[in-house]
Order: sequence, then C-alpha cells, then structure tokens
Amino acid sequence: MLTMKDVATRAGVSTSTVSLVLSGRHKGRVRDAVVEHVRDVADTLGYVPDLMARGLRTRQTHTIGLISDRVASIPFAGQMIGGAQHVAIDERYLILLVDTDGDQRVVRDALTMLLQRNVDALIYACEYHQVIVPPAVPDRVPLVILDGRPEDPASPVDWIVPDERGGAFAAVAELTAVDHRRIGFCTVSRDLPARTLRLQGYQDALEAAGIAFDPALVVEAVEAGTVHTLGPARALLDRDDPPTAVFCFGDRMANAVYHVANELGLAIPGDLSVVGFDNQLDIADGLVPGLTTVQLPHRAMGELAAKITIQRALEDPHAPRVPSEHIVPCPIVRRSSVAAPRTVATMT
Repeated sequence: MLTMKDVATRAGVSTSTVSLVLSGRHKGRVRDAVVEHVRDVADTLGYVPDLMARGLRTRQTHTIGLISDRVASIPFAGQMIGGAQHVAIDERYLILLVDTDGDQRVVRDALTMLLQRNVDALIYACEYHQVIVPPAVPDRVPLVILDGRPEDPASPVDWIVPDERGGAFAAVAELTAVDHRRIGFCTVSRDLPARTLRLQGYQDALEAAGIAFDPALVVEAVEAGTVHTLGPARALLDRDDPPTAVFCFGDRMANAVYHVANELGLAIPGDLSVVGFDNQLDIADGLVPGLTTVQLPHRAMGELAAKITIQRALEDPHAPRVPSEHIVPCPIVRRSSVAAPRTVATMT
C-alpha cells in the first residue's frame, strides 16, 4: 500500500512537505514549483491521502456545506457556485451542495445531515439580496451568508452582498457624464434592500451632478419582469416632458423600456439612453443596440464566500465570532445604449 513516505522519496522532499501540500496547508510555506511537483508525483503513483483518518486526527474534513435557497434555479447560479467551487478546489476543499427550493424543512434536514458529516463550515446562498434570519448552527461551525444579510446585524456571521448603491451611482454617472439632466428611474415596488440602495445610488449621482431629484421621474412595477414593466415604462416615456435617459432596476425592465421606445418611435441611444442592472447576458447582449448595464458580481461573490469560509474554518473555533459585512463592487459593462441627448449632440 502506498504511503506518504513513498511520495516523499520519489519527489525528493520530506514527508512533512508532502503532508503540507496534500493537506492544502502549503500556502506561504512551500514554493509553488514544489507544490506542483509533489502533486504530479502523487498523481503518477496513484496516491490518495486518507482524508477520513486525517479528519479524525485534525477534526477537519476539508468539506464545506453550501445550502442554496433556490439559487440553482436563477440565471446566475452557475457563476456563484462556480466561483465558490473554483476557490474551494484550489484550496483542497470539497463543496457539498444542497438546493432547498426555499423549503424550510429541507433546510433543517440538510443542515442536520451536513453537520453529521462534520463539515468545516457552511455557506447559505440566497436567491437574491435579501434580509434573512440565519439558520441556527453550532458555535464551532462558521457560517457565511451569500447575497443576503442577517435580520440582526449583531449576528456572529459573515455576509457578502453586492454594492447596489455604488453600482447604481456608476450607472447614473454614465448618463450625467454625457450631459443627461432628465434621467428616469424604472424600479420595483417590492420592499427589497436592492430597491432602497439602488434608489439611493440614483439620488447620489443626481446630487453629484447638481441635478435636483424629481420623484415624478421614478416609476415602479410590481415585479422586475418585462411584462410587468411595460405599463410604467409607457407612463414614463409618453409624457409631455419625457426623460432623455432611463436607469432601470434590472435588465428585464430595460428590455421593456426598449419595447416602449420602439412603440413611440424613439431611437436608442439617439433619442433615449438606457442603462440596466444585472448584466444578464441573454438580454444585455441580445438587445439592439447592446445594453450598457451594471454587473452583479456573482462569481466574485462566490469566490469571496469560499475564501472567507475557509479562513474562518482554520481559525480557533472557540474564539468569539464578530459580525462582518463584505461588499463586492458592481462594475459598469459598457455596450451601445448610451449617447449624449440629441440637443447636446446637435450643439456639438
């Protein structure tokens, strides 16, 4: 039976070096070239460490439980889960994924089974940025909330959210930078953190450009879908003094604005500039012209969740945990839906 000593002998390194590399504890302690060499030798020999035996000794299983609240059903799920998995595999951790479809009974059962398997830490991934009551877990098990925040900000957990306010500011700043002064905001009526924060970012950008906030230029739909947004978009664009640009809460809402602009004979971006939020590729790339929008950083959020989870798993489980918020930037993705308003363009 192959042993760690056999790998060390073939690789020409110490057994302790092999142990560090194959346990994922080599960062900052073993050179990258040596790490790759040891892994290659282990693969060539067919050596696989006994993680169960090591787990009994170290009380670590190098597994992370990821409980998904309908995340697997949303367009960005692959990016979020893929980002977390990429980091985990690189650090020699395995993610055990359970999609609960929002069923609290499944959440409870999944938690029980993951804890019975002695996962080192847990990630709870929300369907969208929302306020939640974190699932109850033992104090020794770190919990990271992904794309959500705890109802009680004093909860001893980490939470990761997109910079909704900063992203909205950047979106509207794209419009003020080319001299738009009447900028509409097409948003949702639901009480969501994203709704509040994106409205604040919209107002921040107007103020930064010296533009007074006009509540008449803000319209709401009951949902962020295209069909729900058609009516509010018509009300905004078919008025006597319509905006020259519209910032939309989401790309599907921007899709509705494109439809209404076409109905009214408005060219984008010649007569109307539009900026979305999400960077939902099937919409943003599919619209003509392509939609300038804000990227929801799902992959970066997934990567950060795994990094923080692993970091917490390696800390003293008896040390007090401190609430910690992590805000991930939302960059602008520029396409072709923004131009100077026609009056300014004509003057220049």
